Amino acid sequence: MYAMTSFRAQMLGIAFGIGATAVLAATPAWSGSSILIDADSGKVLRADNATYPWYPASTTKLMTLYMTLSAVRDNRITFDTLFTVSRNANLQAPTKMGLPVGTQVTVDNALKMMMVKSANDMAVLLAEGIGGSVDDFAQQMTDTAHKLGMSESNFVNPNGLPADGQITSARDLAILARALIREFPDYSFYWHVPAIKFGRRIVRNYNPLLGRYPGADGMKTGFICASGFNLVATATRNNKHLIAVVLGAPSGAVRAIKAAEMLESGFSQNPLSWLTPSLGMVDALTPMDVAPPNLSEQTCGKHRKRPAAEDEDMDADSDNTQAAASASETRSLLLSALRAPTNPVLLSDLGPVMPVVVYTGPTRSPSQLATLSSDVAADPDNTKKKTKHKATATATPAADETEPEKPANKKSVVAKPTDAKPTDANPTDTKATAKPTDTKTTAKKPSAGPWTPTSPSALAASPPPELKTTAQAAAPKKQAKPKPPVAAPPAQ
Repeated sequence: MYAMTSFRAQMLGIAFGIGATAVLAATPAWSGSSILIDADSGKVLRADNATYPWYPASTTKLMTLYMTLSAVRDNRITFDTLFTVSRNANLQAPTKMGLPVGTQVTVDNALKMMMVKSANDMAVLLAEGIGGSVDDFAQQMTDTAHKLGMSESNFVNPNGLPADGQITSARDLAILARALIREFPDYSFYWHVPAIKFGRRIVRNYNPLLGRYPGADGMKTGFICASGFNLVATATRNNKHLIAVVLGAPSGAVRAIKAAEMLESGFSQNPLSWLTPSLGMVDALTPMDVAPPNLSEQTCGKHRKRPAAEDEDMDADSDNTQAAASASETRSLLLSALRAPTNPVLLSDLGPVMPVVVYTGPTRSPSQLATLSSDVAADPDNTKKKTKHKATATATPAADETEPEKPANKKSVVAKPTDAKPTDANPTDTKATAKPTDTKTTAKKPSAGPWTPTSPSALAASPPPELKTTAQAAAPKKQAKPKPPVAAPPAQ
């Protein structure tokens, strides 16, 4: 009897071991890096691989922002200072504004374009304007980062495009975000601009928490294949200011949900907090002397249903999101047992936003800005158009990456303030110029604003009702021509 019981115990042990191995094998080998801190005190509230070196991607632009605001504070430049787009800036990979070489942009507008659109060319424009060259500016970035206590960071470019020497950590990014909040409270607007309007084109901020998570007020997203999806997010409630950093998420949706969950846990009252050990201060976390992980295969491999992108839609990759969330839940079940429960519905739907006008050339007067802001409102069907545009921009924001390849249109609308009024007053002409193939139908659909991102293929597949009516009305006329005697009596 004892031998039988012992045998059963051994078999159960083997079965349990096989099951545990299967669960571990199904869980991703790398879970990313994250940290949550109190912005006021610097106290670490949560941390997971927080000091592991990481590729920052476009969160690098927070360092470029810090350098630019420092130059303004030191009276080396002003927000009205004009910098010129160089060939180097123009040749930067997307995401970018795509402005032609020689175009002048104020520091203020360049910062807004860089922080909202994550424009790589605007980061280079600022770097060359402030530091003289990208290399010199990058060295200044590294030196300044080390002075701030970002001991794991090294920069070789101002925008975060792929480079082996471009390294940071979740800890260092939390230190940087805290420095921005503490040193430049009067300029906090730059890291929570909801959207920008350039000509007739409106681009939402890539930060998925702005306008969706209660109290969210910054800061910046980042993505390259090697880094995965990164996010530095800040939020304030009841005079409590928190900073969450998420690095290496498998999708844009996962990074947003992870950051929201971390922030929510920080704002929630945890009755079991006394059971969890103190994690100390963010400055005191010990760095790790290892190479950053390369997530290119996991993030951009052939297994993905569509190419990954920094402005990836929150809901477009629901299958991957659910799978990743399920794996993450399995892994962190025991780790989260002592944390306060959080609301599973943390992010609301995107609502309407008021975009901030950006432009090229010298600083405009308030009356000129009002004109630029109201040119879309002049469209008789403005309300419906804006609703459709925002829904499309949310569902397929990747279109924003392809549009910068048309700099000529932007120059004609924005770079010449004196020509802006006649150009904006006749949107059908702009559309006809940009798309000659639509000239036949442009005059017959005055309600279509040129800023609505509707492709010709979509119009061909399901034309608007007014196009169908026009086409049907035109058919009898062609049939009536060969029979004038028959058509004449009804006309009389």
